[in-house]
Amino acid sequence: MAGEEASDSKVSLRTFLEHLSGAGKAIGVLTSGGDAQGMNAAVRAVVRMGIYVGAKVYFIYEGYQGMVDGGSNIVEADWESVSSILQVGGTIIGSARCKAFRTREGRLKAACNLVQRGITNLCVIGGDGSLTGANIFRKEWSGLLEELAQHGEIDKEQVQKHAYLNVVGMVGSIDNDFCGTDMTIGTDSALHRIIEVVDAIMTTAQSHQRTFVLEVMGRHCGYLALVSALACGADWVFLPESPPEEGWQENMCIKLSENRARKKRLNIIIVAEGAIDTQNKPITSEQIKELVVTQLGYDTRVTILGHVQRGGTPSAFDRILASRMGVEAVVALLQATPETPACVVSLSGNQAVRLPLVECVQMTQDVQKAMDERRFKDAVRLRGRSFETNLNTYKRLAIKFPDDQIVKSNCNVAVINVGAPAAGMNAAVRSAVRVGIADGHKMLAIYDGFEGFAKGQVKEIGWGDVGGWTGQGGSILGTKRTLPGKFLEDIAQQMRTHSINALLIIGGFEAFESSLLLAKAREQHREFCVPVCVLPTTISNSVPGTELSLGCDTSLNAVMETCDRIKQSASGTKRRVFIIETMGGYCGYLANMGALAAGADAAYIFEEPFDIRDLQSNVEHLTEKMKTTIQRGLVLRNESCSENYTTDFIYQLYSEEGKGVFDCRKNVLGHMQQGGAPSPFDRNFGTKISARAMQWISMKLKESPGKGKRFVTDDSICVLGISKRNLFFQPVTELKKETDFEHRIPKEQWWLKLRPLMKILAKYEASYEVSDSGQLEHVHHRGHEEPAAI
Repeated sequence: MAGEEASDSKVSLRTFLEHLSGAGKAIGVLTSGGDAQGMNAAVRAVVRMGIYVGAKVYFIYEGYQGMVDGGSNIVEADWESVSSILQVGGTIIGSARCKAFRTREGRLKAACNLVQRGITNLCVIGGDGSLTGANIFRKEWSGLLEELAQHGEIDKEQVQKHAYLNVVGMVGSIDNDFCGTDMTIGTDSALHRIIEVVDAIMTTAQSHQRTFVLEVMGRHCGYLALVSALACGADWVFLPESPPEEGWQENMCIKLSENRARKKRLNIIIVAEGAIDTQNKPITSEQIKELVVTQLGYDTRVTILGHVQRGGTPSAFDRILASRMGVEAVVALLQATPETPACVVSLSGNQAVRLPLVECVQMTQDVQKAMDERRFKDAVRLRGRSFETNLNTYKRLAIKFPDDQIVKSNCNVAVINVGAPAAGMNAAVRSAVRVGIADGHKMLAIYDGFEGFAKGQVKEIGWGDVGGWTGQGGSILGTKRTLPGKFLEDIAQQMRTHSINALLIIGGFEAFESSLLLAKAREQHREFCVPVCVLPTTISNSVPGTELSLGCDTSLNAVMETCDRIKQSASGTKRRVFIIETMGGYCGYLANMGALAAGADAAYIFEEPFDIRDLQSNVEHLTEKMKTTIQRGLVLRNESCSENYTTDFIYQLYSEEGKGVFDCRKNVLGHMQQGGAPSPFDRNFGTKISARAMQWISMKLKESPGKGKRFVTDDSICVLGISKRNLFFQPVTELKKETDFEHRIPKEQWWLKLRPLMKILAKYEASYEVSDSGQLEHVHHRGHEEPAAI
């Protein structure tokens, strides 16, 4: 486990990059502009990856100001200088706005300071202003060096040696306002802060029948407002990119009073701080409050979240995103040539990509231009596919048309939860019910899984019945692991009784297995010849046909938060190693990604067999670590990673071998990983993919001219999942060959490619798939496939 052998398809990362770059490179890392949670994780990844490949890495304190001032603001970093920063919000190397760098004189000073330390590779973590500044600096670099040489501040040899500057950017911004990436570092954490507040406000608002107007950050971008509105089912949302139509005041008041008439005890209105109307005039939270009070007389309160959104610990998503981006940025810097344009490391779907910095900045500026010119449809389109999907989904779920305006399909669609409970299940049910009703279907809820189905626990469910479901953990419909096998006759009877024309199964591996059984049973029972869609929902992330299952993000955050607390407890005692057991069956996703998010020293998983030599190697690694200033260790173990190397065995082995050097503690996390309120990611993800599943079901039902059409082809029973950048509907029969049924996991799992990152950042030798190192793409290049719902 500690020192892997490089196979034919893999090359030792260190050998590959040293061969590529030559030794003695120097990288400067700085954070600039507004701070964002996860910046420290990015800094840590850049420092450790840089050191790992033999480069020198320098902290540049206080952003561009520190680069201009030089001196003690530019300091070489070592491995230990980024210890214990993963869980810290903000940026430990500081950030500042810098007027001096905007002048050529300031940039001359900055260039001189970098050349004196041999820094010709710059990793900039910030927003579009910071990245634009870096690009100008890069273009001027050779001219600046010539000028410095003329003034005698550097010699000709230095000019030749440091002839060009490489720049790679990572976007750190809570607003998610940078085009070219689906998510910027800090956005997910800011959503965590917003949703924590929304959940707290909802309880108090319900007590008093109140209306709350919540103002969130986003001066030029409405992403935070839009996604938090989706995640909490807000009554109304105001965005800079999509202003409300003329007469919105009356429409909003009608909507609020209709919701109250449906016995809804609270109203939530979310406003982006940069919200405007169609004439580009600001819409303020106070204005909205006044309107609600004067028109409706409702008890209304305003809450402005402000800098709370920037603070706090980064979420698991942001830590992993920033770590992936940091490692990719170092690889990009070392692969750069004088001809390589400055690039930005971005996230597209679930894939890291490199895009030209100039194109991204230009597109970001185009959005603002479109808004200034009141071309709001263009602004939404330019924001990207993820933003557009969010907006369209919100509109479908927030506004219910009167029954007489909905064209009835005369189809009955049933929703069922199967398997262990997972956060996000209720958000998915709510979304399915509302989209189904909007499409004219009668929606039926099946309670207590296939057992309940066989007993006839089927009821019609309405638009208002699912109000407030997005923030609820577990499964309100009830869920069981029981497969439909022994109840097929009874279930077919219930399908007949309730005239069910389509089925949406929301659940884990059992949901996948159930759909296979239903596909097989079509020969005996014609009732199963209907469209069936499986939405993968499990904390284990073990369902074939998708890279991300609904529920695994919430669970990963629970694992990470516990690890943070455990690490904190060790800071006082020193020289302590914790062995932590995670859930996940035979799937090591939670253990591996939890280790990456928490900065663990090792993670034992079923997918990568290990033996006593690996355990011994890890103990020796930790013994060496205890000689440094970092005197604590964290080891994660997936519950089914080995039959014989149990948590107790590993704990006893570490305790014995570490005697006199460190002591040991163990912790089994158990069912706390299944509980709790869903994370913003899972609420949003569940809402969007469930809406997409219902669109697919509606499309299939429209294909059948009459109610009697039988669906017998493989493509009428599918799993809806994410693969790299896109959403796909894959027939369950095709996924059979990609599945290890004995261990209930897919045969190939994408996240294993991230395993080397966890090891590198924990100071182990590792192998790296060279094929994964990206080429520069173009920002406008997007496939015609479904956009992934990140």
